Amino acid sequence: MLRGVNVGGHNPIKMEALRALYESLGLGGAQTYIQSGNVVFQAKERDSARLAERIGDAIQRDFGFHPGVVVRTCLEMREAMAKNPFPAQAAAEPGKLLVMFLGGLPDADSRDKAIRINTGPEQLKFEGRELYIYYPDGQGRSKLSLPVVEKTLKTSMTGRNWNTVGKLLGIAESLEAA
Repeated sequence: MLRGVNVGGHNPIKMEALRALYESLGLGGAQTYIQSGNVVFQAKERDSARLAERIGDAIQRDFGFHPGVVVRTCLEMREAMAKNPFPAQAAAEPGKLLVMFLGGLPDADSRDKAIRINTGPEQLKFEGRELYIYYPDGQGRSKLSLPVVEKTLKTSMTGRNWNTVGKLLGIAESLEAA
């Protein structure tokens, strides 16, 4: 998952070019979902951090900017969906549930500080390397500052709404079965 790609006219990448880049890195079966930097692929590399760095460096080389890159396996995506601490909200209002995929695992003190940043009705819960945020009034009206949360956690992150997480898992499972 790439952070900050094709957002507000910044960091543009055509999905066809992005798929080609992944293939050039030896990442098989690259498939994109919507225009915001979601790429599902197969890789022999098992070190997610190293893989994220390779992808980010290649994007820098070919497109002139270095996005945040977060890599999750199909199993990790399945676990992220299974560990959702807001199942009722996900079922009723999936567009109001955001999963923040963290680049690293923050320490307990940083997680506690991040939870205390909240200034509104949002509910935040950590499960491993994921931060789940339920926005009862919608994300557009929220006063919760995700950049402040990220700085407090001392790790990069990128968010996807619940519907997108499900779609990405579906694509990953199809690719895994092929």
